[in-house]
Amino acid sequence: MSAQSSSSTEMQTLPNGPGSAALLAAGIGALMLAILAIAGDKILWFKSMMIFSKPTGPLSGVTTCAIAAWLIAWWILDRRWRRRSVSSRVSVVALVLLGLGFLLTFPPIADLF
Repeated sequence: MSAQSSSSTEMQTLPNGPGSAALLAAGIGALMLAILAIAGDKILWFKSMMIFSKPTGPLSGVTTCAIAAWLIAWWILDRRWRRRSVSSRVSVVALVLLGLGFLLTFPPIADLF
């Protein structure tokens, strides 16, 4: 009986690394989308480089590259943090990156660059 009660009172904590990796990668992807969209609008040689599909224009390359950056960041961070618990500051950084990505996609703010 004591073995059962001691095992039930022990709390196993799961590492928060995989979840934190997903959050931070989402923030990185959102910021990359905003940066690439601004660059695709303002830099002519970059705009022509981002045309992966002519009917869609540079948006096809911008979104494809942003998704690739998100997936690569997620893969790398997940590999590094798979069995670890990371600081809650990662969530704050992820939210800041998401907020910046969101703000930079607003035309009035994007047009400042």
